[in-house]
Formats: sequence, structure tokens, C-alpha cells
Amino acid sequence: METLTKYLAVAGGGAAGAVLRYYLGGSALARAAAPFPTATFVINVTGSFVIGFFLTLAGERVYVNPHVRLAVAVGFVGAYTTFSTFEYETDRLLGDGEWLAAAAYVALSVFLGLVAVRCGVVLARGR
Repeated sequence: METLTKYLAVAGGGAAGAVLRYYLGGSALARAAAPFPTATFVINVTGSFVIGFFLTLAGERVYVNPHVRLAVAVGFVGAYTTFSTFEYETDRLLGDGEWLAAAAYVALSVFLGLVAVRCGVVLARGR
């Protein structure tokens, strides 16, 4: 029963993350700065923040039930973040000859994703 509960936690979190990702991908955010994939960019940066904040908070400051930890870190963030989409969109930009947009997309996503993780860690630690 314990194993089933873990899978259900991941599935529930994954469903919520996937729905939010789908919603943001179809929002005005997706068309904000075409051809730059703004929605995927925002999803990756906010997902980086959420995982940094949540796992630091859960690991260092407050007790979080292991099933909730799975639901959020593996399920929700795993379904919400879009690294494979990021790679595909980068390839599409390159294929379309949008070299500058592709380079900006990769550099900004990696840099701001790392900054977002660090901000989440610092905020969770309260320092």
C-alpha cells in the first residue's frame, strides 16, 4: 500500500503541474515575444525557483511528509518544467535561422534558472 501511495502522490502532483504548464503554454505569455519561447522560458525559471525553494525548505526548515515531497518535487515540478520542450524549441529556432534568439534563449534560461534556484534556496533558509 505504501508504494501505491507514493505513485499516487507523484501522479497527483504531476497532473497539477501538467495542467498548469498546458495553461501557461496557451496563454498570452506564449505569444509575448515571438519568436522567443516566452512561456517555456517562464515555466523553466519559475520551476527552478519552486524546486530550489521547496526542497530547501523541506530539507532544512520544516518537516514535509515524504508523500507531499514526492508530489511536489517529482510530480508537480517534473511535469511543470519543460526541459525537453526547451531543447526542441531551441532546435526549431536554430533550424529557422534564428541564431541570436536561440543563443539568448539558452543563455538566459540557464543563467536565470540557476539564479531562480539560488533565490529559492535563500528564501527558504530565511537569509
